[in-house]
Amino acid sequence: MKLIPAKSLVSNYFDGHEWFGNNYNMNIYKGCCHGCIYCDSRSECYRVENFDEVRAKENALATIERDLKAKRKKGVVGTGAMSDPYNPFEKEYQLTRGALELVAKYNFGISIATKSDLIIRDIDILKEIQKYAPVITKITITSADDKLGKQIEPNVSLSSKRFAAINELSKNGIFAGILLMPVLPFLEDNEENISNIIKLAHENGAKFIYPAIGVTLRLNQRDWFYQKLDDNFPGIKQKYIKQYGNSYECRSPRAKELMQLLQNECDKFGIVYKMKDIINGYKKGYEDKQLSLFE
Repeated sequence: MKLIPAKSLVSNYFDGHEWFGNNYNMNIYKGCCHGCIYCDSRSECYRVENFDEVRAKENALATIERDLKAKRKKGVVGTGAMSDPYNPFEKEYQLTRGALELVAKYNFGISIATKSDLIIRDIDILKEIQKYAPVITKITITSADDKLGKQIEPNVSLSSKRFAAINELSKNGIFAGILLMPVLPFLEDNEENISNIIKLAHENGAKFIYPAIGVTLRLNQRDWFYQKLDDNFPGIKQKYIKQYGNSYECRSPRAKELMQLLQNECDKFGIVYKMKDIINGYKKGYEDKQLSLFE
């Protein structure tokens, strides 16, 4: 795997970020080989050249240790925003595992987003981190059906395996849940899909579901998305063009009723879905510890 230089890997501190309460960002890898048809990270604004090629940051673990040692404030380190920390190469290179060991060593919290069941490999370290700091694991699942999921996210773990990963994380006391985003209009925005995801989330111990009933499309990302729709779902592209034109935000025409369905079902099962409740849920109990700055 190609290595690329990086002066720093853990961002500067920001207080009480609305996105899952993260205080720092950390991206160990650059690029992604998941091949998801909707991926926003391939948009031009992010300037990720050769997006489908996964590269690792040079001297990643030494750089992360230096960054963490230099931080004056403890906080939650978020990873997975731009490149999945559990891409296929992670099984061999174990850079994410090494980074988690450093997060544990310096008593930071961790907030992970992934589409891989490989995360269960690191449950031992997540439990170690959780002794001193908050831990949240967010697994993206947009389709309850493995076949449809494979068409939309061709190179990632099957949805069934991701539900199983949530089950394993939850059984080990890790605060785990679902990023239900994006829910693609005309493909996934139906009662059966949403209801099945909630049912499976409940059965596998998910603590939360955070939804976005729709998708965002920018410039070259739209071109990629429309090409993949033509390849896999003939006729759907024309529905997008008619419904949204060149709009950035493509909210599902059924978003209101599906959100009501989600809220009703989640309330029934005790699954939280509001960001404030999710943040309070995974940070609960750490207020009076060393990481009292978590809000």
